[in-house]
Amino acid sequence: MDALTQRQRSFFREVARAAFANPFSTERAEVDDVIARESRRALHEAKRVERMMNAVAGEVEELERSGLADVRKHSGESRSFMRTALLFDVFHRHIDAIDRHIEEQLRAGDEPAPALFATAIQNDLLRRGFSSEASLHFLAIFFQLRRAFYFIARGLLGESASMRRFRERLWQNIFTRDVQLYDEYLSDRMEDFSTLLLGETGTGKGAAAAAIGRSGFIPFNPRSGCFKESFTRAFVSLNLSQFPETLIESELFGHRKGAFTGAMDNYQGIFARCSPHGAIFLDEIGDVTVPIQIKLLHVLQERRFTPVGSHEPQRFSGRVIAATNRPLDTLRAEGKFRDDFYYRLCSDVIEVPPLRQRIQESPTELQQLLREIVVRITGDDAEHIAKDIAARLKKSPGRNHAWPGNVRELEQATRQILLTGVYSPTRATAQILKNGDILAAWRAGTLTAAELVAAYCTDLYQQFRTYEEVARRTKLDGRTVKKYLTKGS
Repeated sequence: MDALTQRQRSFFREVARAAFANPFSTERAEVDDVIARESRRALHEAKRVERMMNAVAGEVEELERSGLADVRKHSGESRSFMRTALLFDVFHRHIDAIDRHIEEQLRAGDEPAPALFATAIQNDLLRRGFSSEASLHFLAIFFQLRRAFYFIARGLLGESASMRRFRERLWQNIFTRDVQLYDEYLSDRMEDFSTLLLGETGTGKGAAAAAIGRSGFIPFNPRSGCFKESFTRAFVSLNLSQFPETLIESELFGHRKGAFTGAMDNYQGIFARCSPHGAIFLDEIGDVTVPIQIKLLHVLQERRFTPVGSHEPQRFSGRVIAATNRPLDTLRAEGKFRDDFYYRLCSDVIEVPPLRQRIQESPTELQQLLREIVVRITGDDAEHIAKDIAARLKKSPGRNHAWPGNVRELEQATRQILLTGVYSPTRATAQILKNGDILAAWRAGTLTAAELVAAYCTDLYQQFRTYEEVARRTKLDGRTVKKYLTKGS
């Protein structure tokens, strides 16, 4: 006979549903409201979550008084949802301690910091009827869950609809659409799932990649009292556009001493530096040549790479996250980006929303971002400074500015206003074209005719590489073409 009352069964089923829901989804917010017995409109999000956690803690304490706060005291369907609900309760009781450890690890760097909260969590899980082995596993899962939330929520701010969807997608990228399926089958197999981040320059692709890369599953070592490695070491990145083709292979795969002129020592590339629990971020993947794409494809298929000048293959066990602001569909159609390479990267394709879209969707988005930027620059939550910067931005460059540089441009605009009192953006037409912002500037009414012609001439010249061909296609004379190409450079 089930020891739970009908009310308790209904309550803890909802708790189990909350545990499996994406914390950035509307579903999770709705379940939190049901558990907290509150209207979503009545409470601020943080307050609502606090009420939900208190409601769960109160119900579990009632179970404790009757001796039922132990998974072994339940059977059948009740055992399944009570197992999840008890895990949910233990996790939330230790959130603050886990957050403190995350911040301590950020300060400590690549050396694993002592996990002072680990013993308390293990003891709570043992008291709830979980085995020692299960307690170690869930300790690592708890740490991973909180890390993912910490880096997604704090690193990617914004209340616009597109940013809410974006955070939800990142969580799904880490834990899949089903956390239970992830926990049972995939927590140590995510290396097979590559991610491709698409979006304009300055939108935050690097921050998104770091959130994914720092949120992998890392086992706990009970002997050392630390997790097996620091999450700061688990994420390594490489901007592929920064290196000439002659050096990219060495940066990716490393080289042996004497492999080429100037190779004075052995060198570890990014694949060798990536830990088994980590991820590498290959930024500007759209800029690499086809020969490099073929080599990267081989690594993704075989999970092995060979340093330049060596004949000994090495194993690669991490995830791959790639990003580009270039139009991959166009590059694929032109044969500049291989289809087979694309299909190895696209287990999950996530588009990062541009700043102009976020501002259009939410009138408070700009002010929230300005507050965060001001805190980073000044070290203080100076609300009056953020409000002053927002007022100055309304005057120049104005409400219709398309923000072609996105959040990165907003950061520099903030610095410029702090220095000079005004932000007057200047932009090279070629940069507008490169960033894919012609259409945005057109819609915002900020694109001049000269910029449009210069951008078109620049695009044609990049394709055909002769002034004569650009002149023929535009019906302009050669001197005019050269003038517009100079304007666009």
